[in-house]
Amino acid sequence: MSLLPVFKFIRLVVNNYTGTLVNALVYHFSQLPEMPGNEGRPGLVHRIDKDTSGLLVIAKNEWAITHLAKQFYDHSIARKYIALVWGDIEEDGTVSGYIGRHTKDRRVMTMYDTEEQGKWSVTHYRVLERLGYVTLVECELETGRTHQIRTHMLSIGHPLFNDALYGGDRIWKGTVFTKYKQFVDNCFALLPRQALHAKSLGFIHPTSKKERYFEQELPADFAACLEKWRSYVKHTDNL
Repeated sequence: MSLLPVFKFIRLVVNNYTGTLVNALVYHFSQLPEMPGNEGRPGLVHRIDKDTSGLLVIAKNEWAITHLAKQFYDHSIARKYIALVWGDIEEDGTVSGYIGRHTKDRRVMTMYDTEEQGKWSVTHYRVLERLGYVTLVECELETGRTHQIRTHMLSIGHPLFNDALYGGDRIWKGTVFTKYKQFVDNCFALLPRQALHAKSLGFIHPTSKKERYFEQELPADFAACLEKWRSYVKHTDNL
């Protein structure tokens, strides 16, 4: 963890804290600013979903949060995520559309046709590795809507692996054999959350005006699940 002059950069891996990140920030720092739309979450410039691993940036004063917030508003912040999704994605692509709360389940976001129903969203995805019944992809965000990647990938038929909220915690692709089901269950046990990791974050430093870029490698649970899929593909002829 490195301390920068205006804000604190935090490498966050889920389940490493007994409390919340906000609890920790309030304990260690006093009078952190709040970003509009993030009320009740002092210092947080942006959020990542619960059970998503990866990078966050925390502003330590009003100057920093104002300048960083403008970069998010202008879509000039560079953000890339790594996701393991169900199915074989044949080519790179882009998902766009309006994201809003589901009418029947307010915990879930869904895609809509008009701006009256949701906020505009854009995700570019690139195939990194095909692993038979799942695909490793890199997602680059133009916008930062709630559950954006999870909603977008589900909308094209490729929900995140083990994403319980969006149905990825059941088998979407594969065989009917008991041995395969046991293999998937073992993968779920290795990675007991959605397979989503905020890998990189780039922005202009509010004071120095220089570009800053950070990367965080996959955490152990994600990496272990990925290796298990690689081993499965290697030893399965029909894939």
